[in-house]
Amino acid sequence: MKLTIKVSLSLAFAAWSLTTLSYAQTNSENKYEANWESVRRINPAPDWFKDAKFGIYTHWGPVSSAFVGSNPEKHYAGWHGMKMYEDGKKVKTKNGKPTNNYVHHKSKYGNPKKYGYKHIIEQFEASGFNAKEWAELFALSGAKFAGPVAMHHDNFAMWDSKATRWNSMNYGGVNPSAELKKEIESRGMKFLGSFHHAFTWKYFAPSHAHKGISPKDYDLYTNPHSLDSDTPDEDFYEAWWAKLKEFIDLYQPDIIWFDWWLENMTEECRTKFLAYYYNKAIEWDKEVVVCYKETTFDENSAVKDYERGRPNQPKDKFWLTDTSPGAWFYRPGAEFKTPNELIDVLIDIVAKNGSMLLNVPPNPDGSIPQVMKDLLRDMGVWLSINGEAIYETRPWTIFGEGPTRLSEGGHKVEEKGKIEYTNLDIRFTKKTDKEFYIMVMDVPKNDIVVKSLSTQIGVLNSQILSIELLGSDEKVNFERNEKGLIIKAPQKCPSDYAIAYKVKLEGYVENNIGGNIDAHED
Repeated sequence: MKLTIKVSLSLAFAAWSLTTLSYAQTNSENKYEANWESVRRINPAPDWFKDAKFGIYTHWGPVSSAFVGSNPEKHYAGWHGMKMYEDGKKVKTKNGKPTNNYVHHKSKYGNPKKYGYKHIIEQFEASGFNAKEWAELFALSGAKFAGPVAMHHDNFAMWDSKATRWNSMNYGGVNPSAELKKEIESRGMKFLGSFHHAFTWKYFAPSHAHKGISPKDYDLYTNPHSLDSDTPDEDFYEAWWAKLKEFIDLYQPDIIWFDWWLENMTEECRTKFLAYYYNKAIEWDKEVVVCYKETTFDENSAVKDYERGRPNQPKDKFWLTDTSPGAWFYRPGAEFKTPNELIDVLIDIVAKNGSMLLNVPPNPDGSIPQVMKDLLRDMGVWLSINGEAIYETRPWTIFGEGPTRLSEGGHKVEEKGKIEYTNLDIRFTKKTDKEFYIMVMDVPKNDIVVKSLSTQIGVLNSQILSIELLGSDEKVNFERNEKGLIIKAPQKCPSDYAIAYKVKLEGYVENNIGGNIDAHED
């Protein structure tokens, strides 16, 4: 008897040990190699990332000050470091005239041949930056991951870099990446860094057309090359990797997000990065995430991102949207989306198996504009009430119903016209097979009719046990018939935006058939 107990305890302990092995222990013997077959073995979207749903990154750097003093009546392209060199002569433009960026830059700083992008960097100042205030605001917003745009197209590192002298410590006297990592992680959020410097090869190509760049500054502008060159040189590849690797080693980010054009670089450099980062994650004993655009990575090796867009239907593989409430970088007099608009977009994203990465554009000095503070706090208040229907959820049987739909899915569909969701638009998420959520995307004025849940349609094959309105103690009266699930409009809504109902089910029940097996014996 004692032997049996000892054996049982030993087996139980062994089973427990296997289930509690760390990420490092379970992967240490199975490291990644720099090829697609190997990196496809990763779980690109671990549960913590699928649970998070909402994150923030910040477009801030020397270029944030470039548009101060610009004419509010004129349009300026976002890529100022590129467009500021397009004079219509040395660099051709569609209409043969200088871009507004060129005209503004020349008026503010001087001829870009003499006063190039380097001059903007030399004037970078960060007196308003406060990592603690940033992180506190991000936490209040309900974000679960956050971090800086570590390096944008301008090749400028927002950390104390040894890989490049063009960094925020040398010019600005701050290390946003280190300070934000500390403050973000201390509040329980995951740390992200985004990289956009693959496009630097194209971004600074126009600067060389003016032939005013000193060779000692090629480490910023890249080596001289033609405007139509899509083939970076060896120096570019080495510098691109050195900066990325340094950030990984210094800050151990949970998420690395890439902007476009990396798909134009070699497969060798891309798989090299993935293998290195995923192996470092094993070393750090944590699961990490890589996000990408276009065709940069194999879809089984990283998480696909839609810029200012999203699918018009759910995707089997988890995905991400990056979007901004206004311009990507600071613009005087910029117009911002409302909390209501962003909350509705977040709901639509989550219902379709995605997550939102929201941009915050700080002021040139690094302080957060009041309009953004208000917007993020409003989102946080809504999520404090309705977050149960967002966080740690998964797509339900269908993603939603209602008249307002995206005409098509993909990148930048938000730019094809403003989408306004109404109280007739409904989205679904679930926690378990016995618990799901109905989100009505505006304050209901009449009874809510969820047509998809009609007794005539086989979407819901379970009895509803109860329905509650999140953030409210008010009893929810409902009935279900051939018209749908009819929920009486609440007397008072807990939010001025979308509202969420929690539905508990009996669960699907199937009786055993065939009777006692003995009855079939001869």
